[in-house]
Amino acid sequence: MSPATETKQKIRVVVAKPGLDGHDRGAKIIARALRDAGMEVIYTGLHQTPEQIAETVIQEDADAVGLSVLSGAHMTLVPRVVELLKDQGVEDVVITVGGTIPADDIPELKKLGVAEVFTPGASTDEIIDFVRGAVAAR
Repeated sequence: MSPATETKQKIRVVVAKPGLDGHDRGAKIIARALRDAGMEVIYTGLHQTPEQIAETVIQEDADAVGLSVLSGAHMTLVPRVVELLKDQGVEDVVITVGGTIPADDIPELKKLGVAEVFTPGASTDEIIDFVRGAVAAR
């Protein structure tokens, strides 16, 4: 490692499960993959409110947040998280969403400020590469 690489801060990512969805295997797999790729990961656990997620992103000074939604409530929960972050002046955090998201909803989520949506079958390498690139580009 070069000295420049060693002094560079790790990318901080909050991985969160908003809403009542109790399925977190995918979120845990992504959290572990991001950690194994050298990122600092804060996993919030299940049943988080948008307010709790936004507060965690702010408190942890996160570079990115990954919202995992399998319940179908993504068009309610994700916009609320985005709104809360904007209300707090946090507009440089890379927001990603993963889960069972219908293709028709993806353009609307991106219009709201979501950087990328990962649906079932996305590889962990694809997600890691996206987060690295998006954080570096902001």
